[in-house]
Amino acid sequence: MCRLRYHPPQVNSFLQTRRIFVAVLVLGLFALAARGVSDPDVWWHLRTGQLIVESHQVPHLDPYSFTRAGQPWINHEWLSQVTIYAIYRLAGWGGLIVAFAMIVATSLWMVYLRCPGCPYIAGIFMVWGATASAPSWGVRPQMFSLLLASIFLLILEHSDEHPRLLLWTAPLTVLWVNLHGGYLVGIGLTILFLVGNVLEVMFGSENWKQAAPHLRRLALVLVACLAVVPLNANGIRMYRYPLETLRSRSMQTYVDEWFSPNFHQAKELPFLCMLLAVLLALGLSPRRLRAREVLLLLATMWMALRSVRHIPIFVLVTVPILSASAQFWLDERGAGSWVGSTVSSPRSRRRLVNAVVMVAFVVFTILRVRVVIRDQPKTEAQHFPAGTVSFLARQRPPGPILNNYNWGGYFIAKLYPEYRVFIDGRADLYGDSFMDDFYATYHLTEGWKRPIEQWQIRTILLPPDAPLVTALRSQPGWKQIYSDSQSVVLTTDVRP
Repeated sequence: MCRLRYHPPQVNSFLQTRRIFVAVLVLGLFALAARGVSDPDVWWHLRTGQLIVESHQVPHLDPYSFTRAGQPWINHEWLSQVTIYAIYRLAGWGGLIVAFAMIVATSLWMVYLRCPGCPYIAGIFMVWGATASAPSWGVRPQMFSLLLASIFLLILEHSDEHPRLLLWTAPLTVLWVNLHGGYLVGIGLTILFLVGNVLEVMFGSENWKQAAPHLRRLALVLVACLAVVPLNANGIRMYRYPLETLRSRSMQTYVDEWFSPNFHQAKELPFLCMLLAVLLALGLSPRRLRAREVLLLLATMWMALRSVRHIPIFVLVTVPILSASAQFWLDERGAGSWVGSTVSSPRSRRRLVNAVVMVAFVVFTILRVRVVIRDQPKTEAQHFPAGTVSFLARQRPPGPILNNYNWGGYFIAKLYPEYRVFIDGRADLYGDSFMDDFYATYHLTEGWKRPIEQWQIRTILLPPDAPLVTALRSQPGWKQIYSDSQSVVLTTDVRP
């Protein structure tokens, strides 16, 4: 069997080809991850990072909205926000695009390192997994969770042979709990590895005497990781915050990335195919999975089917399993060595071809990143109401303003503190009842006028096709003062 990490030193030319292949793969993943910044939450992350740097403290009360002003706010991503703001100050949008593309590429490269078998087979599954998880990528704190989850899996899988690696888990948990509320994934992975190893002992796959030291280490690591969770800006509240978020009805109902996958959409098809492939591998592959692999697959499969934002975690677990199953199937048929072989050719010619391929991919990656950075203003104008913000800054229509949910973060970055928002991407802050009221108003369902009256709304800023815009255009006292292809501004002189 041809393996990535174990190769004989005498086949130097083939090793050089492998190195080129790995370099090209990582460059390709980096180029794929380099994309324009369009996530609506990045704006309030930037503003909050600036607020923390300038005030030297993490806000615990909402500073941005008039509907939740002064209410408790668990800002679980404060360190990510400071990092995002620092990169932006130093290198602008280009720095953020490059930095987060590197985070994604590094996360996937670690998955590739966990893939047994021929590197070319592992590379195919890695690209497949990258395609499946790509819709969730971007300049967002979740990418730190993706990176740390990948590191945790690498540590846990190698801890059998290198137990001292487990010493890194507690410090990484401290870092993770300050970067993002997804730290619970690391603790969950540790639990699954521990339970899986216990099951293997119970069913006789492993000897208790041999397995006991590692089980004790995993248990101690789990306790240590749980113990360090309060070492964050929000204290013990971070124990319950991830669970409250997972149970949030409004997030499951209104926020796209918390929806279950819609397999009618083309972007979800790579995930669907990967899901079917792993089920087929489980049923037909002669390779027997370890108990912890089965637990990891079931847990992350459930997470991914429940919410598309968890698909990247499923990919981290699934790609090495599919790669191992494919290699095992090829070895059973005597084709494993053939796949790992190279066509005989003069060494000088191979080196020339490798050099040409490497240079071509480097040039492609540089050009790709330059184009993405150059087009960032277009990306911003395409996804956010830049023209409307300019109008508001000039004309100063009366507030309070009822704004679109996805534009709240943009207004925080561009108009705060002159204007405070009605709502923004912090759905956990606003709560289920408030989110219900907002969408009732937006879609003109029962009680739609109540929030307008309750908050004495004087200006409406929504997309042109919003049902509320259509209704207010025909209401006496409301007039349109601005419109473009993205947004409409309506105002009234009559106080509700």
